[in-house]
Amino acid sequence: MEKGRGINTICTHVGGVVDERYKGAISPLYMATSYAFEDIDEKRYPRYFNTPNQQALTKKIAALEHTGDAMIFGSGMAAISHTLMAFLKAGDHIVFQQALYGGTYNFATTQLEKYGISYSFTHGWEAKDFEAKMRSNTKVIYIETPSNPLLTITDLKAVSDLARSKGVLTMIDNTFASPINQNPADFGIDIMIHSATKYMGGHSDICAGAVAASEDHIKRLWESSICFGGSLSDQTVWLLERSLKTMGLRVKAQSDNAHKLAELLDDHTAIDKVYYPGLKSHPGHGLAKSQMKGFGGMLSFELKEDFNPSDFMKSLQLIKPSMSLAGVESTVTSPVMTSHALMGEEDRKAQGIRDGLIRFSVGIEEVEDLMEDIDQAINQLKSKTVLAQ
Repeated sequence: MEKGRGINTICTHVGGVVDERYKGAISPLYMATSYAFEDIDEKRYPRYFNTPNQQALTKKIAALEHTGDAMIFGSGMAAISHTLMAFLKAGDHIVFQQALYGGTYNFATTQLEKYGISYSFTHGWEAKDFEAKMRSNTKVIYIETPSNPLLTITDLKAVSDLARSKGVLTMIDNTFASPINQNPADFGIDIMIHSATKYMGGHSDICAGAVAASEDHIKRLWESSICFGGSLSDQTVWLLERSLKTMGLRVKAQSDNAHKLAELLDDHTAIDKVYYPGLKSHPGHGLAKSQMKGFGGMLSFELKEDFNPSDFMKSLQLIKPSMSLAGVESTVTSPVMTSHALMGEEDRKAQGIRDGLIRFSVGIEEVEDLMEDIDQAINQLKSKTVLAQ
């Protein structure tokens, strides 16, 4: 059904459970945790990732990511950790991109060596940077583009070509782009990982993870994952399938808003620097344009030194200071205090993550209202500075 269909049609119609009995317009919810085992083709159990709602949802995610199959997990970190442990063993080596989500960095640096798995981080984002860190026992290259929180861009095709020439598997955290703005499988990347808590869920009320890949790779992931127990409750599966129906509309609106805001902030006298791949001044702009369908709803910026980032966030009235991202409401956060808090100060600085960096998850509100809120917060800080003098 999905072949040749538009993205919003896929979001709406692929991967639902047909209500055979009552002919309802939406998927019925199967809450059972115990199913019959005699005279049936498949033994169902939530931890086996094969309840009716689980199986239907994976079809939608696979269609959105242009892959043969998919799996869903209890969180983004569950998706990341399950995938790494399924494809790595003692004696193997993995190359991670330098700019990386803090939770992934923490998992790599605190857990992998326990299992005899070695790792390296690149010093850049080009294919040559990955090649320089590869060893004879390298089995996986792991990337993230656009990266969290500085929105760096990595060349998907170049990394894929390098990995295939060496017989190495490629994985990507595709959370920031979402399948709406980027399909890494089209550029040869093997495994796509998502924190489905973010754009797939989209309403700040779901915690989930997703992995999309070929049928063979998902089979290997499944064989490992049934031992770790990271499945998702069917009620949340049902909510996630519901949310995915509007993902195309939401992400397009968020991406359009973020692009407009990035341009406004880039010209703002109180803003020192803006990180957004849609800006022509962004070093990865040309590459992002070639491999993304939209530049995404995430941006980061740094205020001028005269303004305290924490005071600025507290002065916002419409935009919410909040830890997570990608909801329909606009939020800001400090990566140093949240997503990258588990990363040491020296490591953060090595990635270019300064203490004053603010990550901005742009929602679906009117741009004018968001910009007005930013301006009033800055004006509050200016007034306090004048009074203090």
